[in-house]
Amino acid sequence: MTSEELIGHLGLERHPEGGWYRQTYLAAKKVHTTRGERAASTAIYFLLSGNEFSALHRIQSDEVWHFYAGDTLIVSVIHPDGRHEDLLLGQSLPAGETLQGWVAAGAWFGARLKWPGTYALVGCTVAPGFDFADFEMGNRETLLRQFPQHSDLVTKLTR
Repeated sequence: MTSEELIGHLGLERHPEGGWYRQTYLAAKKVHTTRGERAASTAIYFLLSGNEFSALHRIQSDEVWHFYAGDTLIVSVIHPDGRHEDLLLGQSLPAGETLQGWVAAGAWFGARLKWPGTYALVGCTVAPGFDFADFEMGNRETLLRQFPQHSDLVTKLTR
């Protein structure tokens, strides 16, 4: 299938960070957090294609990424201590790619295709569940001041 066919077939919508998504699961069970009541867990489909990227952002829950289809997706993480890590989601396990990867709560992260012009379909599971009230989009100038050692990455993954 093409990325356009997947967008239509899965009923995906534009995501504020870039790319396409649709929530597929919202736990009925609620949990109490310091930020208020949240679903115990949520899950989405997420798709990047062409030259799209997921801009650097952070949330207040752990997020597990699951690779489903397409080509390699690079999830770039800047940990609170300033350490940078790239998760390679894809099918080429001997080449160091993985079918799952996770990002800790509070870390800045964004994603891009290893080969622009292709696509990647992944799933993202968040616990406690995702809520846009816990979503913070990265500001380029602020992140450049905070992480000058990652200026290329910050410039590439912010708008």
